[in-house]
Amino acid sequence: MGPVPQEQPEFHPYHHPAAGWGAAKSVTQFLVRERELIDGPRAIMRMNHENTGFDCPGCAWPDDTKGLKLDICENGIKHVTWEMTRKRVGREFFAAHSVTELSGWSDFRLEDQGRLTEPMVYDPDTDHYVPIKWKDAFELAGRALRELDDPNQAAFYTSGRLGNEATFLYQLMARELGTNNLPDCSNMCHEASGRALQASLGTGKGTVDLKDWESADALFIIGVNAASNAPRMLTALSEAHRRGARIVHINPIVEAAATRTIVPHDFVGMALNKKTKTSSLNLQPRIGGDMALLRGIAKAVFEQAEKDPKALDQEFVDRYTTGFDAYRELCRNTPWEELEQQSGVSRADILRAARVYREADRSIISWCLGLTQHEHGVDTVREIVNLLLLRGNLGREGAGPSPVRGHSNVQGNRTCGIDHRPTDAFLDRLAEVCEIDPPRAHGLDTVGTIKAMRAGDVKVFVGMGGNFALAAPDTRVTYEALRNCDLTVQVSTKLNRSHLVHGRQALILPCLGRTEKDDQRKGLQSTSVEDSMSMVHLSVGMKRPASPQLLSEPAIVAGIASAALPDTSTPWEWYVEDYDRIRDTMAQVLDGFEDFNRRVRLPLGFRLRQPARELVFLTPSGGAEFSAAQLPDVVPTPGTLALGTMRSHDQWNTTIYSDNDRYRGIKNLRTLVFMNKDDMRERGISEFDPVDITSTAKDGTHRNLNGYLAVPYDIPRGCAAGYMPEMNVLCALSDYSTQSGQPIMKHVKVTIEASG
Repeated sequence: MGPVPQEQPEFHPYHHPAAGWGAAKSVTQFLVRERELIDGPRAIMRMNHENTGFDCPGCAWPDDTKGLKLDICENGIKHVTWEMTRKRVGREFFAAHSVTELSGWSDFRLEDQGRLTEPMVYDPDTDHYVPIKWKDAFELAGRALRELDDPNQAAFYTSGRLGNEATFLYQLMARELGTNNLPDCSNMCHEASGRALQASLGTGKGTVDLKDWESADALFIIGVNAASNAPRMLTALSEAHRRGARIVHINPIVEAAATRTIVPHDFVGMALNKKTKTSSLNLQPRIGGDMALLRGIAKAVFEQAEKDPKALDQEFVDRYTTGFDAYRELCRNTPWEELEQQSGVSRADILRAARVYREADRSIISWCLGLTQHEHGVDTVREIVNLLLLRGNLGREGAGPSPVRGHSNVQGNRTCGIDHRPTDAFLDRLAEVCEIDPPRAHGLDTVGTIKAMRAGDVKVFVGMGGNFALAAPDTRVTYEALRNCDLTVQVSTKLNRSHLVHGRQALILPCLGRTEKDDQRKGLQSTSVEDSMSMVHLSVGMKRPASPQLLSEPAIVAGIASAALPDTSTPWEWYVEDYDRIRDTMAQVLDGFEDFNRRVRLPLGFRLRQPARELVFLTPSGGAEFSAAQLPDVVPTPGTLALGTMRSHDQWNTTIYSDNDRYRGIKNLRTLVFMNKDDMRERGISEFDPVDITSTAKDGTHRNLNGYLAVPYDIPRGCAAGYMPEMNVLCALSDYSTQSGQPIMKHVKVTIEASG
């Protein structure tokens, strides 16, 4: 059975604007609960301020370009307050609670204990974590790495919270050790986006910036729950609507951001309860049906071009692209009946979206995990590029592709070297500048790392931030894999599940948070981050560290590296004394980081060059390349449903603030499944009935969740949805995309029936 809710669950469909007074009330309640009525508001005034404050550790939405004083959101404030808690987890706590006991606690209760204060090591004789000195912790980790038979028996995972400087040192350590086993959270979220954009345009990133959002005539928002995952996007959407831009939301669920909003920092609007629409059209494709819908829009553009040649930008196509004729024939030969069936959207509605696109001079298409966590995620993102190319929506203001990264510096991690498939050009520069001999063979991604740990081929796992045990797919198998390691090392700010699912030896290494001052030998340090639109800027902590024993992430990396590489010539401790020194080295290794230390201190920092924005395509053909992939069959077989996992509103990644989901009308419940009313009726299921969910993996194996409560919801027939990380257990390790390696957490094949 699933966990029994503490209070009676409630469901009341949400019909209010996103953000506004609901967000203000929620933030106030959260500050009161966390007893942060002084430091909380102080942090709010320092967050996302150019080069004088700290970057929000939540989403990667760009900082406001117009000098906004309160460039904040509800979830960002909660995330920061959660980090600044006054609660502490030290040796007394671990002495009082064994790992076995803590394993029975909820994930909320674990993190709610507060900030970790000192390094700890697992004692198998007592089943408790006990204190260890930093020097001894580094030696333990270093010895485990030194004694491996092969450096590829280690894996170095990275969460998006890591700053650029620590990221660069981390990948340098791994490669000096001799491995490219650098799995990261991109492997589970936007790997498909990077591979698709690289194949189509020769760059792994979007080409637009925030100013483009401010001048686009049409915005297409696909597979994004902006109100929860990128709440500051609401400002851009409301401003776009006010200036007359058309906004099309495409998502199986009509999320709160796709209706109306009251922007909290618009004080006049708040006082007048002024609501602004955030959409012109909402389309609800079946799960996995986005690619067919996008091709339908393209087909409509081609059909219109037969009457009006201006529907296409033929001059742009002829000058800058390849593969156009094959794509045109593919669209012409795909019948409307197939597009309707696979998308789950009527031809009439597809034509409405096509009209918005055709009539806009400048269009941006933005997307998130709703598109990428599928078997065909790469093909779907390439279909976005196909559509943009048809009307020349690239290389000019107000147009282009815009992936929404869901975590603060996940894009910066990849830019600064966290990549299990590094290019030869990057490795050549790293070898020359840092005087090491980096390995050339590709390393393991997240799925590959779990498989290797389970098989005993990876013996040491280092997690730099995040909560790998909960974030990864196939929870039971992931647990088995971690427990099969000789050593697991978790660099963290708060207690979480990954500290309890550990190897035969285990270390917890507590680090500074984004909000905290980082004092090193040469004074107060700043770190840099990259947002989802390629702006690189500084972040400076404001608060005294939660414990004098906390170390910065660069210092922890340097400590492990010095112990693991006794003959190293890399000046690890010298780097940590002054992060400008790290940035000087990065400037020599990384494209676009030239003159790094000066440029990052400019107002708002600097934007990394995107060749495709300048219509320079680093593809084999030298042009932007159309894709001609066949449509996948995404229609569920009779009796089955396609299930997608997602966050609740009161959640950030695997951190859960409460059992409520305000924007979906849920209170006191997480162990639920959202279902179409007709699908429920067909199965004899009523609201809040307990149900059993069974997934069927590609390899034919099954996984189960029992006793979850069914909630009727506005979602297409044949589709269902529920919360991660609880539902990650349903996504088998074998259920990953052959195109990107991503777990297909948005497209799990399940059956649902009333509990016996």
